[in-house]
Amino acid sequence: MPRTFSSPRPPRYDSARAIAELSAADPKLGKLIERAGPFTLRVASTQSPFEALTEAIVYQQLHGKAAATIHRRMLESFHEICGVGVHPSAQHLLDCPNEQLRAAGLSKNKMLALRDLAAKTIDGTVPTLAIIRKMSDEDIIDHLTQVRGIGRWTVEMLLMFRLGRPDIFPVSDYGIRKGFALTFQGLKPTKKVEPSDLPNAETMHRRGKKWVPWRSIASWYMWRACDLANGKTLVLPGQ
Repeated sequence: MPRTFSSPRPPRYDSARAIAELSAADPKLGKLIERAGPFTLRVASTQSPFEALTEAIVYQQLHGKAAATIHRRMLESFHEICGVGVHPSAQHLLDCPNEQLRAAGLSKNKMLALRDLAAKTIDGTVPTLAIIRKMSDEDIIDHLTQVRGIGRWTVEMLLMFRLGRPDIFPVSDYGIRKGFALTFQGLKPTKKVEPSDLPNAETMHRRGKKWVPWRSIASWYMWRACDLANGKTLVLPGQ
């Protein structure tokens, strides 16, 4: 059934405990946490996997404002069927004409990805929110990466920002890699970043063992390290 939208909320895990344990386990990370300030990640936990992945597909490879405009136009195109403020169902998306999606600004590849997402939601490949909440992180990744256009990073963002999982470590994310280099490898904030300046996954996983079971919180602070280095307002994936 289509559902109305809801406001993000803080994650259900104990972030104060997480920060205390991370700071004790890794003093360098603790210094970053002290500098960066409160943990303000918010979770859209009532957004279904279908809804979250619909948004993720629309946003891929686009600047935030452009993606937000296309996403808004697409949702508005269903107002006559679903009502204002109600997300279309997978069946609605599967049944709508290509012209409707094209008019919203979606590319051919994104239309194909959204159709595949809708079909795999209907056949159960993409679990419901009730089912996905009971699944392990890796099982969720295995299921959702079967959808056209959905890779591991996209699912990791869903795990962190939609499901509020506390131990996700997206080691392929550029911002997290840069934040790691700034915090632990002496990368200067003013230096133009070269690929050789960024850590590999093995290096990150090695240090990340100290952060278990709170790697989502540590990852959030890696993004925050980039924010501090750039002197800009924090911008997170999917936000």
